[in-house]
Amino acid sequence: MKTQTIKKTGIVSILALAIISLIMILTSNINSSLFAAGKIGADQPPVQTSNKVDELNNAFQDASNAVIPTVVSISVVIENKVSENPMREQFREFFKFFGHPLPKGGGDGEMFESQASGSGVVISQDGYIVTNFHVVDDAKEITVTTNDKKEHKAELIGKDPLTDLAVIKIDGDGYTPAHLGNINDVKIGEWVIAVGNPLGLNSTVTAGIVSAIGRGGLSLLRQRGAAAVENFIQTDAAINPGNSGGGLFNLHGSLVGINTAIATRTGTYIGYGFAIPVDLVRAVVRDLIEDGKIDRGFIGVTIRSIDELMAKSLGLDKVEGVLVNDVMPESGARTAGIEPGDVIIKIDGNKVSESNELQNYVAKKRAGDKVKLTLIRDGKKITKTVTLKARDGDLFTEESTGVPGANKEQTIKKFKQMGFSVRNLTSDDKEELDIKYGVLITKVKSNSSAWKRGLMPDGVIVKAGRRKVKKIKDLEKAFAEKNSGDAIMLQVKYKDTFRMIALQIP
Repeated sequence: MKTQTIKKTGIVSILALAIISLIMILTSNINSSLFAAGKIGADQPPVQTSNKVDELNNAFQDASNAVIPTVVSISVVIENKVSENPMREQFREFFKFFGHPLPKGGGDGEMFESQASGSGVVISQDGYIVTNFHVVDDAKEITVTTNDKKEHKAELIGKDPLTDLAVIKIDGDGYTPAHLGNINDVKIGEWVIAVGNPLGLNSTVTAGIVSAIGRGGLSLLRQRGAAAVENFIQTDAAINPGNSGGGLFNLHGSLVGINTAIATRTGTYIGYGFAIPVDLVRAVVRDLIEDGKIDRGFIGVTIRSIDELMAKSLGLDKVEGVLVNDVMPESGARTAGIEPGDVIIKIDGNKVSESNELQNYVAKKRAGDKVKLTLIRDGKKITKTVTLKARDGDLFTEESTGVPGANKEQTIKKFKQMGFSVRNLTSDDKEELDIKYGVLITKVKSNSSAWKRGLMPDGVIVKAGRRKVKKIKDLEKAFAEKNSGDAIMLQVKYKDTFRMIALQIP
């Protein structure tokens, strides 16, 4: 009985195993057929790229991997002074939420700390780092985070507000320095990558092309004026807050610029960024590491680029060079005999077509160096050798306007078609303005031709064309000597400077 039961049980077990095996086989076949019928994903990509595309991708990857270790994150603690503000208490919780400890009380001079961040590029194995002046200016503490996530306290070595560059240093050795490229090898249209820490996103790489070279006159630097050096590389690689001080690299992995500014209406990237060119970076860094200061030489002139109307008023055959607005007292230019109204067309044999080109060239020179200028004066080419001198005292600002004007009642002459008015100077005016002759600009109409050319009130016109302007009648005669459509150059004295302004005779 038991034997039969055992046999039956064995037979049942064998049958059960056979049935299970059959089900598994059938299920497997069904699943295989189902997946074969509804397969997920294609067997291969729809586009087979050429070797050239693959090589370009590899170039971007190789350059990115090579330069990321050279770029660091910089965070700073800044001490701010609070002014009396009745609205301050209403925003205390708002600032607290974002980590800014706005202090209680409302007294002037009260201090609080805030944080800011940026980027930097390692330029030596022993820890020298170049960044922007505006990243570390007024910093109470500077902390550098290298690519290996290690934090280092940094020391400020030196800073140069006129180029928006600074050098800091961290302790240690064995850091990976960037390779500094050659600005002469940078070409419009070539691929570049921007590396930095935008919006707190560390080691971010963006790509674009060089959109323009030698971009100036944008007034992007905190230190503005005639002495500020703006000669940017323009790129469409995405640059955002936090990228400041980071590197712009070519696909060889060479540093070609330090990212410093963006063109924006929103405070964030909308298409164009600007980098300080590597040749200027190299010159400034050299000086700052040497002794913590800039030993820059200056020609001692204020200048402006020339447009077609100005070229016409100066009797130039074509639009070229930069116009000398004014010559500084006791400067190298004054000693060499440079005069207002001269047109500089070459420096050391290099053609000059924009004012920022001349500034960038001179910014790489030191006090005591000599430069050879080729000028056009009264239609003739002449050469002058200028010994560059160091600059002391306050910076000369070309945009200065406010000359104290006399408010005395006096006959005013209106040049309606050009859009400005003048009056003769009184003896009190001459004493107050420290000037011997001229006519005072009392008003410039908005959007008039004079306004568009840069003529501003409270300036004194001392020369029109080649005629000295001692009275209004002299200015009228200078205009009368020209034909309709001709251009005339005015020499105008403002508080601290002269400016050359070209107007068209209506």
